[in-house]
Amino acid sequence: MPFGTLSRRTLLRGMGAAMALPWLEAMAATQTSSPAEAGAGAKPRRFACLYMPNGTRPDRWTPEGEGSTFQLSPILSPLQAHQSELLVLTQLWNAATNTGDGHYVKTGGFLTSTTITRTTGADLCSGNTSMDQWMARQVGHLTPLPSLELGIEPITTGVDTNVGFTRLYGSHISWATPTTPCAKEINPRRAFDRLFRNASGLPASRFGDNSSVLDLVAGDAQRLKQQLGKADQQKLTEYFESVRSVEHRIEWAKRRATGDYMEDPAARAEIQRLGQRIDVYSDPAQASQRGIDHTEQVRLMLDIMALAFWTDSTRVSTFMFGNAVSGRNFSFLDGVKGGHHEYSHHENRPEKLAPYERITRWHIEQYAYFLGRLRSMKEGTGSVLDQSMILFGAGMRDGNGHNPRNLPLVLAGRGGGTLNPGRHLVFSKDSPMANLHLGLMRRMGVRAERFADSTNALPELGNAEA
Repeated sequence: MPFGTLSRRTLLRGMGAAMALPWLEAMAATQTSSPAEAGAGAKPRRFACLYMPNGTRPDRWTPEGEGSTFQLSPILSPLQAHQSELLVLTQLWNAATNTGDGHYVKTGGFLTSTTITRTTGADLCSGNTSMDQWMARQVGHLTPLPSLELGIEPITTGVDTNVGFTRLYGSHISWATPTTPCAKEINPRRAFDRLFRNASGLPASRFGDNSSVLDLVAGDAQRLKQQLGKADQQKLTEYFESVRSVEHRIEWAKRRATGDYMEDPAARAEIQRLGQRIDVYSDPAQASQRGIDHTEQVRLMLDIMALAFWTDSTRVSTFMFGNAVSGRNFSFLDGVKGGHHEYSHHENRPEKLAPYERITRWHIEQYAYFLGRLRSMKEGTGSVLDQSMILFGAGMRDGNGHNPRNLPLVLAGRGGGTLNPGRHLVFSKDSPMANLHLGLMRRMGVRAERFADSTNALPELGNAEA
């Protein structure tokens, strides 16, 4: 393959593995012969939504000032290094979820801007295909995965008798159709393998779960390096280091869960016996008992999402920090002694408001981590973050009142030049959140005049035609 004609869809292959590549200078000169191929060869735009359950402490969220002269609030302060890449969005709301029915309506309708159907059974209906899946329909054919749905907590089942809804609604923000929620992956190993392993269709046991994907494609990688310039060789090395880091962290968590790191054979055998066939990440309670670091769990998933974007394995992704009514225990944070949902019902009591704020700030810290990872991933003269639109938000303003007005929303990235960040945008009171959805959908190529109750596509975001 001559230098300068590397395809954007080039894969490094090995026994049971296939690795997509980050954008390299050698791809810039790729000649394509069809619109689909052109879309695959150009620097792509990406969209991700990071969803936080249980709302926020409202009096500590909103920045001071408007436009480009704004000061981040205490909760948003972890985003200081990214302020020039942010759009803080104030006074957007999701009218369709203003039904007084608690968490499930807010979660199930977050990306659909519609009201879910009350049901206690399996006849789910969100009322709309979610905006991320409209994007996936538009660009999904250009990537190995049309979209990637990730999370931390397993799907909850049963009925919440307090509101008369099946708990299934609280486990999904992404809907392939109004009646079909998209299954999310909660296990980092399986998410990683979905991206890089089993390309040949062979079962994992044929090549071994402990084999590094880098070792499997080493021969192909070495041949490719010989055809690249120095800058691309360095970028490839950095990419491999990122993949290796994720592999090592997954393996260490796995060893800790099974006791493989312990020297006492009897203790190790006992832990392995107890942990046999229990997936370390599939049950939050088990993970907590085993001492698995929740922050590391989340960051593994975010790193996998970042690698998926960098390699153009997908251009659309969602991540749920937790399900609706999540009782995730955050006692690992200073000043916090209980669960997220418990603190969200704070009744304006100072002893609950302070931990509630700290938990929300932890979520923002993870968002900042993800933005930092995308910014560090170079793509041409810019970064993956420059080409992305990364939404962070919750389906309610204040968990104490379940209010879907003035939702806590932050949008980061430049969307390939279509967003003008570094501003705090304050819209007219009760402006539809669907306007935001429509604006982002159009930036991903979706040709739509309206979305749910939208009235415009938020031209304030920037030039959507850039």
